[in-house]
Amino acid sequence: MELNLSSKVAVVTGASKGIGLAVVKALAAEGVRVVAGARTTDALIGVSGAVHAVPVDLAGPDGPARLVEQAVATFGGLDILVNNVGYVKPHLGGFNSITDEDWLAALTLNLLAAVRTTRAAVPHLVQRGTGNIVTISSVNAFLPDAPIMDYTAAKAALTNFSKALSKELGPQGIRVNTISPGPVSTPLWLGTGGVAEAFAAATGADPTAIADGAVAGSATRRFTTPDEVADLVLLLASGRAGNVTGADFVIDGGLIQTL
Repeated sequence: MELNLSSKVAVVTGASKGIGLAVVKALAAEGVRVVAGARTTDALIGVSGAVHAVPVDLAGPDGPARLVEQAVATFGGLDILVNNVGYVKPHLGGFNSITDEDWLAALTLNLLAAVRTTRAAVPHLVQRGTGNIVTISSVNAFLPDAPIMDYTAAKAALTNFSKALSKELGPQGIRVNTISPGPVSTPLWLGTGGVAEAFAAATGADPTAIADGAVAGSATRRFTTPDEVADLVLLLASGRAGNVTGADFVIDGGLIQTL
């Protein structure tokens, strides 16, 4: 399937690992010129294609705008924004163990980083007269989970924000969609200090058993891969999904079983 993405310019946040890195590689393989933002960019060295890595702290109030400015300065404009950066920290001591600092960290990286990056990107997308914003949310936006309630609340707000924005930007030729993955085989879930290890340390279980349990209720009984999420990003960013906006796409192996 020809996606006609060659020579487009994209910004990807949280681009150094997991879903973000997979998205960078997939876009670059389609001939997209990618500006990849992350706190550390070593993993982006040697990625094939026109990839410009930008070390940036997306939790800072000025980081998102600087990333977008780098994209425009480097490649002359912007066509695609992929809001991917995110953060989750399980709180196994209950609601009262979640501090104000925890709430602010979750809301900053899972919501405000996307809001700020989008705010900086929209004028450039509008200038093009067409464009795409694809935001990585989570099934936890509508599947609240007590140990990560700050994360789930932030993701719910992120999905709501994206839906509202799609209504404003649609008449200007900008499409806005979200993707809601279930468990994905990324460092956030399976890496050192990730969700599986955190739950295992608190319960005395094996991290592998925790991971297996996370997908036991899905139809496929496995984690989604970052590449599978990246392929969905490609489709939504392309003209093949030209009249798709304000939509949320679940990719979870059938974990969510309700309509």
